[in-house]
Amino acid sequence: MPFQWAAIGQHLPDNHVATIVSHLHEVTDMAENKILLRVAEHDDAWSIARLHTRSWQAAYCDILPAAYLLEKVPAEHASHWENYMARPAEARGLVMLAERNGTPVGFVSAENVDDSSHGTLLDCLHVLPTHQGCGAGKLMIAAVRGWTRERNQNLMHLYVLDANARAIAFYERNGWRFAGTKASYIDTTPVIDRRYLIDV
Repeated sequence: MPFQWAAIGQHLPDNHVATIVSHLHEVTDMAENKILLRVAEHDDAWSIARLHTRSWQAAYCDILPAAYLLEKVPAEHASHWENYMARPAEARGLVMLAERNGTPVGFVSAENVDDSSHGTLLDCLHVLPTHQGCGAGKLMIAAVRGWTRERNQNLMHLYVLDANARAIAFYERNGWRFAGTKASYIDTTPVIDRRYLIDV
């Protein structure tokens, strides 16, 4: 039954009133829970580093040593993002925050790289575990695709750890295609990175 507003003074049965109240609550909830993206600024470095660290600690708890995630990663991320966000805006590519009710719940960073055969590098895409599934990841990827098109690129790539099954499933479900692997290290832990590509 389509939602209809009642005319002023019109008497409505209690069940219709309940339906309207319920509808208004749904509209309010949708507005309050909307994910908003904004371009990050230098002052956001701490928030980005904290999001980055919390995401790693959740996603990599079975991949990387706990001591590294708890003791070294926070300082490494804080230093990296403080230095990165201190660069001029044109030198750091695209960095955006995803916010819900004014609180950062995720971030994305992308940049052009010297080897352009794979297009724009989507370097970081992180959403807090408590907010995964709300569409923030898809919104941020869409923003990077738009940014890539503005720079006359038609391809994007990213790397994801071979052991990160959840992230792999997300990318493959959203149209990214596998394009090889490479071996690398995170701190002293050997890892395998899977490269994925997508057309923009």
